Amino acid sequence: MPELIRVEREPPIAVVLLNRPKQLNALSDGLMDELVTVLRDLDEDREIHCIVLGGSERSFAAGADIGELAKASAIELYYARRIERWDAIRSLWTPLVAAVSGFCLGGGCELAMSCDLIVASDTAKFGQPETGLGIIPGAGGTQRLTRAVGKALAMDMILSGRMLSAREALAAGLVARVVEREAWLEEAKRVARDIAAKGPVANRLAKEAVDRAFEGPLQLGLEYERRLLYLAFASEDAREGLRAFGEKRRPDFKGE
Repeated sequence: MPELIRVEREPPIAVVLLNRPKQLNALSDGLMDELVTVLRDLDEDREIHCIVLGGSERSFAAGADIGELAKASAIELYYARRIERWDAIRSLWTPLVAAVSGFCLGGGCELAMSCDLIVASDTAKFGQPETGLGIIPGAGGTQRLTRAVGKALAMDMILSGRMLSAREALAAGLVARVVEREAWLEEAKRVARDIAAKGPVANRLAKEAVDRAFEGPLQLGLEYERRLLYLAFASEDAREGLRAFGEKRRPDFKGE
């Protein structure tokens, strides 16, 4: 059996690529189980400060494995805890950059939105076409997409099956950067290296604070941000970063 996930460690970053090319990287149970295991292992690796998650030039992920879904009952889906895999990915401490080229549909779009930011090829296509199958997005699509692009556009995409081009996704706030087709993975790796060069403790806390902005009212988010600032300030990385600035040198962060 071919590897479902390919991993390239390039400390301080790692690259994780979905590898079901004939199925356009459809998210089978086996692939998702292996993906969660790989990402959790990298999350615990102190040498890795940012992770790039990608597919192929043709497809990031074209959605769930429809063959598996068609055979499953509602109770089987419930007990399989399929959706919790996206929660596990969202809960990673290490910043996660989605490198998207080609199709990014259904569960694939939800997987990309579970990452911290998306770098897209100008060939990328984003969509939530589940209603065309008589179901709805179930791994965060109705919630994260609405928060990213607003109610009107999310309704259009989910109810009509409209797909967004990379440029439309950038304008709507779904995507952070759009690059030429051949640069999709290298640009994501470059962004990851920029992130990895910053304080690991600060990045983890900042990521947590930004996520909280989507989960509650403004005042609650501000209070949470302040507590995380104090925690960041207590780290050895903060001492090193402030000293390095005063001494006009690059900081040597230890993630402590």
